[in-house]
Amino acid sequence: MNTPYILGGAQTDFSRNWTKEGKTFMSMMREVVQDGLSQIGLDYDEITRLNKENKIAVFVGNFDAEQYTQQGHLGAFLTEVHPAFYGVPGARYEAACASGSVALDAASARIRGGDYEVAVVLGIEIMKTVSSSVGGDFLGTAAYYEREAKGVQFPFPKLFGKLADVIVERAKGVGEKRIMDALAEISRINYANAKLNPLAQTRTWFMSEEHAKDRGSQYNMAVGGRLCIADCSQVTDGAAITVVASPAYAKQFAQKKGIPMSKLAVIKGWGHRVAPVTFDAKVAESKDNEYILPWTRQTVKDAYTRAGIDVDQIDVIETHDCFTSSEYAAISAFGMTKPGEEYQAIEDGRIALDGPAKAGKKPINPSGGLIGAGHPVGASGVRMAVDLFRQVTDQAGDYQVAGAKNGIMLNIGGSATTNMTFVISRAE
Repeated sequence: MNTPYILGGAQTDFSRNWTKEGKTFMSMMREVVQDGLSQIGLDYDEITRLNKENKIAVFVGNFDAEQYTQQGHLGAFLTEVHPAFYGVPGARYEAACASGSVALDAASARIRGGDYEVAVVLGIEIMKTVSSSVGGDFLGTAAYYEREAKGVQFPFPKLFGKLADVIVERAKGVGEKRIMDALAEISRINYANAKLNPLAQTRTWFMSEEHAKDRGSQYNMAVGGRLCIADCSQVTDGAAITVVASPAYAKQFAQKKGIPMSKLAVIKGWGHRVAPVTFDAKVAESKDNEYILPWTRQTVKDAYTRAGIDVDQIDVIETHDCFTSSEYAAISAFGMTKPGEEYQAIEDGRIALDGPAKAGKKPINPSGGLIGAGHPVGASGVRMAVDLFRQVTDQAGDYQVAGAKNGIMLNIGGSATTNMTFVISRAE
């Protein structure tokens, strides 16, 4: 089997509003492709050569360009970036907020199968073309729209507010305050991490423990049951790109660039599971299970099994914190604690970038995550992969986790309906 190698990647500045700049999705695509290929060191002449030998393909992750930008068929649009992409196979992949990850998964599968030597993976979403209420309705199509979103203002905060409710209800003897304080700490940590990330959307924003805990105030209004504004990820314009390659090509690439293989990463394991679509069906299915989201847990276990490691070998995590409740539930899914004890990993500092080593530190979202770095829906999965690449190759700058060799990411679509995981490790 050809283990997929990651040659590098890039992302746009997630704080930008491209519509206010008078720019379109095509401007964003052109910029991230050119920046990414330049940073990686893959030029258009090499793409042309690979294309002539039918050794390269393009995989684009995008959720809803049809509504946000009135444009579909994004898998073909790299031909608008440069003529080198004329003739290169390309397609768009969609799985709600996991769209970037299913594009990466498809690319990795074609590399493992030996169909291509190189795969260009692009995740992209431009969301600030509409008001927040209209955008919230668009996002409702990632749920079961007729049953969960139609006529509902901001349906996803309400769905993940229900997840917070279930977390509180099933954590017998823990107490609501302790759990809600843990959610507030997740928010504080992710905002603090984002200040170290020069491309994070909220890097100049304010957030403190006091503010995150001040639920229901005019500055932290309730948006979905127990969840407030501080618990939410951002509406973001952004794109991210990575290039995946076969082992043979990766070795040639490293030799040509004069870099050690340790400056590349490998996708050691992956998981992909789909849960029931509606949130109520998920809760009903899991009522006798120790995990609230058992298919999320299984997805993580699949990745560990394929990679031949477990949580003890994981140094860094990027997870889908669309809301603080989703990150909270992910802590036990990763195996950091038992279900119902997730608050312990938050209280003892285990998930913090500056947490104590004696606590078994495994920082979650050193990039800032979706809450701090931003959440351009179709791009988030690719962005997570790029950040783990940076971490395991010691290229994450001010938010580097010292000595990181193995990372895992979890990207979900809908209310944890589509679950995607990847174990990304330093190449040897």
